[in-house]
Amino acid sequence: MGDVLVHDPAMVKVGGTYYLYATAPGISIKTSTDRINFKSAGVAFPNGLPWCDAYTESDRNIWAPEVVYTGGQFYMYYSCSSFGSRNSAIFLATSKTGLSGSWTDRGKVYSTTTSSTFNSIDPGLLIDGSKWYLTLGSFGTGIYQLAINPSTGLASSTSLTHLAARGGDNSIEGATIFKHGSWYYLFVAFDFCCRGASSTYRIMVGRSSSPTGGFVDRNGVSMLQGGGTEILAGHGGIHGPGGQFILHDVDGDLLVYHYYDDQGAARLGINKLSWSGDWPTVV
Repeated sequence: MGDVLVHDPAMVKVGGTYYLYATAPGISIKTSTDRINFKSAGVAFPNGLPWCDAYTESDRNIWAPEVVYTGGQFYMYYSCSSFGSRNSAIFLATSKTGLSGSWTDRGKVYSTTTSSTFNSIDPGLLIDGSKWYLTLGSFGTGIYQLAINPSTGLASSTSLTHLAARGGDNSIEGATIFKHGSWYYLFVAFDFCCRGASSTYRIMVGRSSSPTGGFVDRNGVSMLQGGGTEILAGHGGIHGPGGQFILHDVDGDLLVYHYYDDQGAARLGINKLSWSGDWPTVV
């Protein structure tokens, strides 16, 4: 309830507070103590992000923040781009409090140009023991992964690992990896967002025994060959669910996402994930 108009949400819990970040000029922040009632806490960058100007053109929105809390610090990866352009970059900022105006720019993590084969947006961070991995990508040749240096939060090299792709219209983006048991799960969005109630986003998943590749769906189809098992699609007054983030909480694992209502507004969705046969389903 409360202020739940969001797009591409990421949610972390520190102490008894949930911090929700989403696409907006300056990146919106909302907080809650019960995961139901959210209130606005301003924007992460109230003075703007001039280092994004070379990528955003006339679009003032900063896209798809990914936020984790580790080592007493918030890490935020976010996308600077404009709709339909591959002139895009992912940057990192850190904060001790996660609140408005507290974020420090740590620099660019990765960028693409208009001649690149994919779009450098939609970062997703996996911390797996002492190793950090960042997923990124959109359309074109699909989803990639970068190794991240945990001491800086920046890329340890420019080498990319290819994780997933689609044929046809190449509509795949919004990737994030979540570990459950001994498996790594790659969640992605298929089809199209940003069309209000006409959006066709749907959330898909595959799994691998390794964080760096070999993801297949429940039928064994490689995600590099268009594979993916659908776990949430539009239904009733829920249109185009996507922009997903996975949060482990005291009562289980949560799928956090946006969807469009019948009027075309982007709203926050939170569902529990149930695991059966080591595959997730939405409760």
